[in-house]
Amino acid sequence: MTERTDGNGIVVGVDGSEASKAALRWAAEQATVRHTDLVAVHAWEPAASGHAPYAPVPAGPTVAQEHEQAAQVLAATVREALGPRTGDAVLRVVVEGPPARVLLQQARGALLLALGRKAHGNFGMPSVGPVGRECLRHATVPVVTVPVADRSQEPAKPVNPPSLAGSRAC
Repeated sequence: MTERTDGNGIVVGVDGSEASKAALRWAAEQATVRHTDLVAVHAWEPAASGHAPYAPVPAGPTVAQEHEQAAQVLAATVREALGPRTGDAVLRVVVEGPPARVLLQQARGALLLALGRKAHGNFGMPSVGPVGRECLRHATVPVVTVPVADRSQEPAKPVNPPSLAGSRAC
């Protein structure tokens, strides 16, 4: 569960947030339509990585335990977003490292990289976090940012196309 196999699937960053669940659902639909693989990637960093090398190691989970927690976050997010019967339909990848770097590495050769984002940021502009900005700057594949559905708004109503019964084709 640490390395993605070479291929041209759709890679999606998963961190357990509602935004990443929205990106995962969107990416799953795209993978189905395009008949390609869906690769869900969760990057994690050890909790002790922010300490100076001479600082005493705090009591806490081991690296192996943190890796297992990361795998559980990924599995739970996939299950919540796509349902319990995903089986082998989603390749789950857990990698230790900075999220932007991991996502960019995993997305090499992919059809695209999908990331979640909040529906709106300041002044009604799309809200892309630091990982998303880094991926947008350095990606070698198209990057799609998928917004979280705004639950405060009414659902969009379908637009009916005008009737073509009375028109003539030229």
